[in-house]
Parts: sequence; structure tokens; C-alpha cells
Amino acid sequence: MVLDGGLATQLERLGADLGDALWSARLLLDDAALIRQAHAAYFAAGADVATTAGYQASIAGFLRRGIDREQAESLIRLSVEVAAQARDEAGRGLVAASVGPYGAYLANGAEYTGDYGIDEDALLAWHRPRWEILASSEADLLACETIPSFAEARALARLLAETPSVKAWVSFSCRDAAHISDGTPIAEAAALFTGNPQVVAVGANCTAPRHIPGLIAALRGGLPVVVYPNSGETWDAAARRWRGTADPIEYGQAAEEWQAAGAALIGGCCRTTPDHIRELRARLA
Repeated sequence: MVLDGGLATQLERLGADLGDALWSARLLLDDAALIRQAHAAYFAAGADVATTAGYQASIAGFLRRGIDREQAESLIRLSVEVAAQARDEAGRGLVAASVGPYGAYLANGAEYTGDYGIDEDALLAWHRPRWEILASSEADLLACETIPSFAEARALARLLAETPSVKAWVSFSCRDAAHISDGTPIAEAAALFTGNPQVVAVGANCTAPRHIPGLIAALRGGLPVVVYPNSGETWDAAARRWRGTADPIEYGQAAEEWQAAGAALIGGCCRTTPDHIRELRARLA
């Protein structure tokens, strides 16, 4: 199955300014039609799945912005609705409701460290309101993505148990080819979900492509593997710019290797575009 690419990347290509703590979720307030347009571009490129603009759309994040709770809940539902509209216009595909990590709410890069300063029970309480909204939405499944923390993964496993009708994939941010961002071996983190019929895949995203082969090897033999790494560019925080190249052909060639190694769901994360997904579709068809 071919996933979509970087939603924020495509929104910026369409002219959106995402310099905001809410990131792409800000457009749920200002220009939801542009989000639908971005989803449509990925379906047109051959993606089988639209991952929603809910990564940074949390109840707490909207409340912090001064938005009342009722509107915050409506905006989270809207993230699914606009993806579903794009899916219906394309006449094909699935909608995966993005469940971003607590670190996305902090907006300080903690989704790449897992250094949260709160425990599993607090993470469970933070995630639950959004989770309950998405569990009752028209999304086909939930995309628990860029999870850096073993404690957060345990909290998500508990939420899955509370909502037995929900399907999900769980995807970790990883520091290298064997460990998630907080240092837990990815095989240990994935074992939380082994044998769970609600979980369709476990894997890695928002991670350097060079780490993907090792991560697939660590995950083989369990649940199906999902991978959607970054383009291969790196973020220069001092200069506030991306450095390196993001060639779709090279990315497609690497994806063929990921598929051969055992990945079943393959897409792209930061700095990947419909051009990358078009290349995946051609190579993985």
C-alpha cells in the first residue's frame, strides 16, 4: 500500500505559511479547502491513503490558542472531513486520522527526543479527548505517528483497548536503525502491539531514510511494517532551512529496497511531495 507524502510540505508548495505553533492544523481555521487540495494532489499521484491534518490538532493546542472547546472538537472532526472529501472526489482510498505525539503539542522538537517530563497516565489523559473524537469519526483508521516515547506507546496501547472497534497503525520516530527516539529498542516498542488485531502495522516515520533498512529488519516477523521516512534532507536549526537533496527517483529506488526487505505500507514524511509518491506508485505497483 502506498501512503501519501508530507502534507505540510505540499501545503507550503501551494502557498501556505505554516510559521505557527499549530503548523498545518492552523489551516483548519483559515483555509480547509487548501488542505483538501493537498490531499487531492496525493490521491492523483497514486496514494492509497490520505493522512489528515490532525498531527498538531489537539484539544489542548487549540485551547492554548484561545479557541473554545466546542470549536476545537469541530476542527478535529474537520481534519477528517476534508480528507474524506478528497477521497470521495478521487473515488478511491482510505483516510487515516493523524494522532500526533504529545511532543507536537509542545512544539519544541520533543517528538524527536521523547523528553516530556510527564508519565504514562498523564499522556493517556492528554491523548484521550482527541482520540475519542477520532474514534467516532468517519476515518478508516488512526495513524499514531512520530511517537518517540515508550511511555507514550503504552498510553496509546491502553487507548486502543478502550476502543475495540478502532484500527490503527503505530509509527515511531527513530534516532538510529534500531531505537526509537527515547532510546528504547524498536523491537521492544513494537512488541506492545504484537498480536493486537486492532493494529494493522507498526513501523517508523519522520526518520532519516538511511535508518529504514535496519528498522525493517528489527521489525520483521511481527506485524506488517509501515515506513514513511523524510526525504533525506536535514534541518539546519541555526539557519532555519533544509539542506541536502530530495530527489524523487532516488527515493523511489530506496523504496523498492524497503519493499523487498519486508515493508508493506510505504510513503513519505517531511519534504516529500506528490512527485515522490508518483515515483513510489510507479515502482511499487
